[in-house]
Amino acid sequence: MAATGANPMSMIAFLAQLRLRPRISLARRIARLIALHRTRRALALLDPHLLRDIGLEAQTARREAARRAWDAPEHWFDRLPPR
Repeated sequence: MAATGANPMSMIAFLAQLRLRPRISLARRIARLIALHRTRRALALLDPHLLRDIGLEAQTARREAARRAWDAPEHWFDRLPPR
């Protein structure tokens, strides 16, 4: 076996986790990424007093809004409504 630097147990755990995830279509996954992008864009446009209303500081909101759509935990996509 070639040395890949990966821990074999972590690879097994990763593959097992993939099997447990429900399969969704590519179109639905793309729609969810677009929805997350829109949400982050809207967050970037909120005024400071509105950010305070939802318990966020302006710096935290800017940092979250600057993240890429694919830079999100998988469970976030479960909360986004399908479009």
